[in-house]
Amino acid sequence: MKELLKNKNLIWELSKNDFKKRYAGSSLGRVWAFVQPLVTVVLYYFVFGLIFPGRASLAASGLEVPYVVWLTAGLVPWFFLNEGITTGANAMVEYNYLVKKVVFKVGILPFIKTISASFIHIFFALVLLVMYFCYGFKPSFQIIQLIYYSFCLFMLILAITYTTSAVTVFFKDLLQIINIALQIGMWGTPILWRLDDISEKYHTLKMIFRFNPIYYVIEGYRLSLFEGTWVHERWVETLVFWGIVAVLFLVGSYVFKKLRPLFADVL
Repeated sequence: MKELLKNKNLIWELSKNDFKKRYAGSSLGRVWAFVQPLVTVVLYYFVFGLIFPGRASLAASGLEVPYVVWLTAGLVPWFFLNEGITTGANAMVEYNYLVKKVVFKVGILPFIKTISASFIHIFFALVLLVMYFCYGFKPSFQIIQLIYYSFCLFMLILAITYTTSAVTVFFKDLLQIINIALQIGMWGTPILWRLDDISEKYHTLKMIFRFNPIYYVIEGYRLSLFEGTWVHERWVETLVFWGIVAVLFLVGSYVFKKLRPLFADVL
């Protein structure tokens, strides 16, 4: 944390440059960063909004929500998670020329990657809000909680990235494992389906899903938009979430600190 605070200006400049350079040399440049997720949302709109206009019923409030809007509310944080973890895991390898510099604080690199990924997330959060209002939903005070849940996801990504970015230096196959894990996680997290769809006889399984830190954020988005639920009403899930993030940070800090002296030799 001392490194992050001391180098905040450098972090901001490197984060902007990281976002810009990904698509340097292409005709559309940074536009490509938004194209793939946007195309995904548009495809879901045509499939579920026009061809199969299914609806998701929220039992707590009795409110019916178009499936495409409900789905997008889950996809937006998932896109952020996917982008942040996949790019963050490769931070040390990508910036190896900085890692080899003795005076450079390599501990800020995972932070830079997470901020860079958040630029796209902000854009799609705005797309989600546009869809929300276009479908006739009235704004509520709970919408402001989207900032809180985005911050939760930011911290979760950062906590994971400190471990993965350090291990990837020595085990490049971790990148492929992460991609597979994210594909499985896409279906294993209640994004395309609802947790209530699982039968009560699988109560233990439902509890595992409920305390999944990713689910905490995704459900937080949906509850803030559609049911008007405040964070303090989910105090048990909130405590569990931050407990998991704290443990991940402790593990990440330990692993990163132990492996950091060896980065330059391997890279």
